Amino acid sequence: MKQYSEIMVKNLLFSTAAIATFSISWSPAVFANPTESLAASSALRSRGAAGVAEFIQQYRDRLDDPQVRLALDKICQQRDCYASQLYWYTDLEAAKAEAKATGKPILSLRLLGRLDEDLSCANSRFFRVALYPNAEISKVLRDRYILHWQSVRPVPQVTIDFGDGRQLKRTLTGNSIHYILDSDGRVLDALPGMYGPQAFLQHLERAETLDRRLQQLPESDRADTLRQYYRDRVATLQNDWQADLSQLGIQPPSELAPLPAEIPTAAEAGRLAVSKMMVEAPLLNAIASSNRERLNAATEIAGWEKLAQLRAADSRLDENSRALMRAKNPRTWEMQIGQEDALAPVVERFEMVMAIDTIRNQYLLQPQIYQWLLDRPNFANNLDTLNAQVYDRLFLTPNSDPWLGLLLEDEFTAIDNQGAI
Repeated sequence: MKQYSEIMVKNLLFSTAAIATFSISWSPAVFANPTESLAASSALRSRGAAGVAEFIQQYRDRLDDPQVRLALDKICQQRDCYASQLYWYTDLEAAKAEAKATGKPILSLRLLGRLDEDLSCANSRFFRVALYPNAEISKVLRDRYILHWQSVRPVPQVTIDFGDGRQLKRTLTGNSIHYILDSDGRVLDALPGMYGPQAFLQHLERAETLDRRLQQLPESDRADTLRQYYRDRVATLQNDWQADLSQLGIQPPSELAPLPAEIPTAAEAGRLAVSKMMVEAPLLNAIASSNRERLNAATEIAGWEKLAQLRAADSRLDENSRALMRAKNPRTWEMQIGQEDALAPVVERFEMVMAIDTIRNQYLLQPQIYQWLLDRPNFANNLDTLNAQVYDRLFLTPNSDPWLGLLLEDEFTAIDNQGAI
């Protein structure tokens, strides 16, 4: 598999000009000793992205070694970091401090499980293959964003034992969401679930532009500008959906109500007094929700798969992601001359599923988050509260249910205590 690592390193290797002298000794004994390896990884991790660069520069010829990869994952706090070479904060306050110092926005991932473990929730695993190693995306994230992740809760895992020594390990349920924040932790945008690489990149660039614009405004004007951005995104997504249906030869619903052109300011929306302005944000929510239901009904006629085909290019995997997919699929390693690549149908299916996820998340889930941000101005400044709403109402995995819907009280399994331990 050395050839695949070399592809990634050539495409993603940091510039050596700004790399400091590597001063931590990593002998084979250090790699093999978990305690010493953790201590050495922690020392490099304290240097931030520069520590990642130092390690990769020193060991770029040994990135096929599992022990070297494990050490790098500890520095990055991300599984398969050799493919993406990204440094992640796990403390939001530290990420905000770095964002303030650099003037960069924050990409904050919330997930089930841990990003540095193989068995995190399914979407976060797909991010590590389709998004983070992508050459364009990794450069944007490395150069223009501060990265942070936080686990919402452990991810449910299941082991299927076939009784003859063979086992299958999988995760059940769970979802992930990327938030884009300013240096104060204010929510600029949200990307629920999976997005194709090009769609993800477009969101990163749009949010970065918004962040720069907000930085140029007085603090007193930022909240209202941000609220108008949410409203405009709802309108844009609705218009895009209508255009996609028309392109498929489906007449969009004619009864869609126009969205209000302007929304109440943050101060007006937060007032408890009864006034005309108090009802305008809920009015936008009601109209947008109704329009979304009508568009969804029209879409079911053609099927989401046909709609996704219109944007299939947004979900194409690049060479780095394909290489990582191959590395994770040993059955695709051996290929004879003239034989069809066994990875090709796997990639094709994954790209199609990713395209469907992208279009559904953009048209069904993302507008709902914008509406919550409009309806409840405090959400933009309280990420934990917004995230709880997302996991409760959108992902249907509320913290109030410790079994994540997997233990049904009205279901009989003929197993003691329903199998719960």
